[in-house]
Amino acid sequence: MSMTRWRWIGWVAAALALCVLAGWLAGLAVERRETARLIAATTADARLRQGLLGSEIARFRLLPLAMADDRDLRAAVAGIPGAARALDTKLETLSARTGAAVIYVIGPDGRAIAASNWRARTSFVGRDYRFRRYYRDALRDGAGEQFALGTVSRKPGLYLTRRSDGGGVIVVKLDFDDVERQWRAAGGITFATNAAGIVLVTSRADWRFSATAPLSAAVAAAARADSGTRALAGPRFSMAGDGRVAIPGRRGTLLHAVTAPDATGWRVHLLVPARPIDIVTRAARIAAALATLGLLALGWGLRERARRRSARTATLEAAVAARTADLSREIDERTAAEARAAELREGLRQANRLATLGQITAGLAHETAQPVAAIRTYAANAAQFLDRGAHDAVHDNLRAIGRLTERIGAITAELRGFARKRSGEIEPVPLGDVIDGARLILKERLARVTFVAPPIDPALRVVAGRVRLEQVLVNLLQNAIEALDGHPDPRIALVVAHDDDEVRVTVEDNGPGIAADIADRLFTPFATSRPNGLGLGLVIAQDIMADLGGSLRLLPGEGGARFRIVLRRAA
Repeated sequence: MSMTRWRWIGWVAAALALCVLAGWLAGLAVERRETARLIAATTADARLRQGLLGSEIARFRLLPLAMADDRDLRAAVAGIPGAARALDTKLETLSARTGAAVIYVIGPDGRAIAASNWRARTSFVGRDYRFRRYYRDALRDGAGEQFALGTVSRKPGLYLTRRSDGGGVIVVKLDFDDVERQWRAAGGITFATNAAGIVLVTSRADWRFSATAPLSAAVAAAARADSGTRALAGPRFSMAGDGRVAIPGRRGTLLHAVTAPDATGWRVHLLVPARPIDIVTRAARIAAALATLGLLALGWGLRERARRRSARTATLEAAVAARTADLSREIDERTAAEARAAELREGLRQANRLATLGQITAGLAHETAQPVAAIRTYAANAAQFLDRGAHDAVHDNLRAIGRLTERIGAITAELRGFARKRSGEIEPVPLGDVIDGARLILKERLARVTFVAPPIDPALRVVAGRVRLEQVLVNLLQNAIEALDGHPDPRIALVVAHDDDEVRVTVEDNGPGIAADIADRLFTPFATSRPNGLGLGLVIAQDIMADLGGSLRLLPGEGGARFRIVLRRAA
């Protein structure tokens, strides 16, 4: 073989090696960048899903507490004839309205004496629950919590319990069918694990009660006893390195993101396909190799420009077309991911409103109890006046009853509107009506502080959605009330200022203010100074104000916290 041919072969081999090296280096850099980006997005998505799950649980935590002092419940536990049937009907109605899977009451002997499913063939009434840990914990500690399979329904759920007077225990079971359905619709594989790493809530039903890591015999036995299952399945996936996992029988790998544990040790895991990273990496390697080859071809073309020009142009056009197609697919995938994130944000806003309503239910129950008692008294007096022929007094009592029912109707109508799951159109709304609605929702809690608010001109209107703007005001006022808990002279002021273009509403209190280490990241998810706070309320409120074309920010100052809402003024 001649020296010229050997030299030609050497040049070709060197060119190919250079192309391979360039493609490998470019692919490595793109793979690291895209992996970091997708892991960050997936982790943020997992946190949103954890917030949705936590809000769903928080919505039901106050229900056993509110029921523990119920008059019908105490009568049924005491064994008063007919009380158990009345309690059956009340629990049935309460379960339908709140969305709880089932609500039942266990008597001092450990057997259920009333249940919301008392009409069903598989009613819980009369069944023995002394073996359940949530029952024993409630008797010992006053409250209990356990995730397990139902002994009758064989459906999994979270049991929340509270001890009542007389040795009874109220039990609320909630299932997560809606949460799991939303997780499936949002894409990826989502599941929540407890402190031991056992899968409890999951978008893949066959993964439930499986371990994410090997368990010791003692831990596995405790988990089986707690969940009510005969056996725990082993891990459903294996780690493949670089934050990726592999599922047996499934092609390709998935990225694994997991949130920090909440107060009960629950974590939310999210698995998403790593294929978009592989596609972009492959495209980058091909593009880099082709670009290197193109440069080499250009150098060679200085010698053979005429013969190489058409081949080089065709190669570059094919590379551009392939890269353009890959980028188009990536844009479509990112658009779909943003749409799913928007759906999760709206679900989280609704969950935040419902959790807020749950926190103020006890106060509103007291608020409506007073007019109901007054109505009962007026009705009894009217009957006596009617017997005496005092018709004017009867008319006066009936008018008083009408005013009291209007008061109850205003309260319940405001709560129905606040709890309705809708975003609402952006339109001119009277600012005074929005402020009055927020004050009505928080009326009982605002009575504990000195609340100062100026009279609002009925003609002053802002561009907003009433329910969403009320949600922002309720969130800010409720945060101020909680910050003033234990303060010797609690005071909250609402200041309204406006000009031709915008309206500024400032909520300020005389509490301890916002700590400097929290203030810098106050509007980021999960940043909170309260032990029981999720750190999502202000994030949701700021997101709502951005949708309304306004803003929400913390004003600097000393001696309390000051938040300002800026809205567009309606013509």
